[in-house]
Amino acid sequence: MSAPARSPQELHDTIAGGIGESPLRPDGTLKVRGEFAYSSDLWHEDMLWGATLRSPHPHARIVRLDVSRALAQPGVHAVLTHEDVPGENVYGLKYQDTPALAADLVRYQGEPIAILAADHPEIARQALKEIVVEYDVLEPITDPERAAHDDTLPKLHADGNLVRHQRIVKGDPAATADVVVSGVYEIGMQDQAFLGPESGLAVPAEDGGVDLYLATQWLHVDQRQTAKALGLPLEKVRLTLSGVGGAFGGREDLSMQIHSCMLALRTGRPVKMSYNRLESFFGHVHRHPAKMYYEHGATRDGKLVYVKARMYFDGGAYASKTPVVVGNGTTLSVGPYDVPNAHIEGWGVYTNNPTCGAMRGLGAVQPTYAYESQMDKLAAALGMDPAELRIRNALSEGSTVVTGQVVDFPAPVAELVQRVRDLPLPPEPAGERDIRELPGGASNTTHGEGVVRGVGYGVTIKNISYAEGLDDYSTARVRLEVLGGEAVAMVHTAAAEVGQGLVTLQQQIARTELGLTRVSVHPADTSVGDAGSSSASRQTYVTGGAVRNACRAVAEAVYARLGVPAEGMSLVGGKVVAADGEVVADLAELLGDTAIEETREFHHRPTYPLDPETGQGDAHVQYGFSAHRAVVDVDLDLGLVKVVQLDCAQDVGKAMNPDAVVAQIQGGSAQGLGLAVMEEILVKDGKVRNPSFTDYLIPTILDMPPMQVDVIERPDPHAPYGVRGVGEPPTISATPAVANAIRAATGLELPRVPIRPEHITGV
Repeated sequence: MSAPARSPQELHDTIAGGIGESPLRPDGTLKVRGEFAYSSDLWHEDMLWGATLRSPHPHARIVRLDVSRALAQPGVHAVLTHEDVPGENVYGLKYQDTPALAADLVRYQGEPIAILAADHPEIARQALKEIVVEYDVLEPITDPERAAHDDTLPKLHADGNLVRHQRIVKGDPAATADVVVSGVYEIGMQDQAFLGPESGLAVPAEDGGVDLYLATQWLHVDQRQTAKALGLPLEKVRLTLSGVGGAFGGREDLSMQIHSCMLALRTGRPVKMSYNRLESFFGHVHRHPAKMYYEHGATRDGKLVYVKARMYFDGGAYASKTPVVVGNGTTLSVGPYDVPNAHIEGWGVYTNNPTCGAMRGLGAVQPTYAYESQMDKLAAALGMDPAELRIRNALSEGSTVVTGQVVDFPAPVAELVQRVRDLPLPPEPAGERDIRELPGGASNTTHGEGVVRGVGYGVTIKNISYAEGLDDYSTARVRLEVLGGEAVAMVHTAAAEVGQGLVTLQQQIARTELGLTRVSVHPADTSVGDAGSSSASRQTYVTGGAVRNACRAVAEAVYARLGVPAEGMSLVGGKVVAADGEVVADLAELLGDTAIEETREFHHRPTYPLDPETGQGDAHVQYGFSAHRAVVDVDLDLGLVKVVQLDCAQDVGKAMNPDAVVAQIQGGSAQGLGLAVMEEILVKDGKVRNPSFTDYLIPTILDMPPMQVDVIERPDPHAPYGVRGVGEPPTISATPAVANAIRAATGLELPRVPIRPEHITGV
């Protein structure tokens, strides 16, 4: 007798932890308790410790390099230089321009010159001091605007100092307007400031290859670059993801990957490398500082007529993601606004400043700060409410962006501004105030005298996934089998879990698609196909799509085994269920001792390169939108700022995991706040002046204000489940919201972030 029929929806409702729910993260409890194993916790009983000698100069020729004294030290097993690189001594994400170990020239402070392996980390550190390097110190190139145009400067690379120049021309570049505002804006160099420094363990293998366990964002690109430097085929360089203590773009480039593998292969023993905080500041890329010239023209009733902009991005010594930053920066340069005419130019250049690359909000953070500053300036010139000006010019579905691409999915920009504007404001201060609620905190710097309040808005547009013609995809393998008498699923991808909750999301998708409660996720490694990078807000979109595709292929194989048509069938609660709700078969009984395994890819719809002359083209697959409203108190006498409230409205397409969505918005907003008022790597003459968390300040829990988060869901018909990338937009729009609020409180121009006390006081 068959079981009583229930609808597939009724059965689906019995599966806990699926799409749209917020199940407990499998790594959450361990992390809260401090028991989670990060890559810096890796250990092997026979391992050596690796260390790196780095240049103290931002620009110098290496005249002499002698490692003999270091190699003679007791406990030192190998000292390697560029001459010991087995393969090609060059790598790079976009351009192959970065040496694994410097040969005859160093181009930035901290560039690696030599590596060694020793029995103990202290022996390794002391042995580094025995390496003799003689330099011919050269004048560093540090001005990116000059580097873009001055042909008399020395060439840092064979092709010169220009990484990429991109022009965007839409409509009439000579258009005129009734009201014109202009400004010059700068953004400082921000660090990803992840709490887990770079680390990994390389283990030599019997086949002459190497197994590398590490914290990264993109296993397969690391594999390709490392194999090339080692002179090994891909199959002999195997990477497995270890616990990642944050990333935010800073782990996309190589750090210790090639070095630890070189040492392991030379010594025949496992080699661990783990940077301390000081070295980490030199060992990874940072956010591009930028200088931007903007001009906005509008009608008297507040409709944008044109935008003109010139943007200079300082890429530092090597290209890294500078080509992408220029592409994103120019294509997103006018913001989430309907602008009929535009003339935009962007330059990414080489300098002898620290190398800059990927960081959350890649290429959009810089122009957003500039155009949102301009929108407030334009609102003041028009005598218009800043929120109303944004609403009046907001993009919507069917609009054409600055590259000529039509927005063919929901773009609720006006609604986001309206929603964040209408959220309750904090009460206006009255009477004697608690000093802990004032700028300066409990330092008793003020009791409210000289403190003024301001409100500001920030809105952004951010491309999701890779762009400009890149075939962006992910791969997933799903296995269905019986364990303990119950049908269970295993999901295997190479997608990096960097704290964003991707492991949980993969489980949720498999639970929903296969109707199972028990779903495990295989450790990410290179034994499965490429999943791309955990960046560009892309993993939910592309890896989520790949997991969905693989799960559906597994389901189709189940139906084929039963000999029933797939149409109308579903897997729910460990059963095969027909369209009328009748249970056709029990999965565990059907599978028995066998398993079904399927591997599938997901490719999003194609994008296209920009026209080299006009910058026109369908460069992006999707956009994300968010809006912030900040409320700040400013002590005008001391220049101190307290962010009183920071509210956000964001369209996420589909909230796959509602709690994780809100957490992403809160975390991204914290990084945006940090850039607005405190975070900057200070560089003078190419040298970093504050490479520590003592001097590089990031927001703590005491700096974060209350947040109201309004999540709306307007599904993208082109995306799996209608999803829209979540992680980057809140970082981008938070910064200008805080800056505009400080401007509203002070009446000052404040053309640069982070805004420091001296910018407010003038002292």
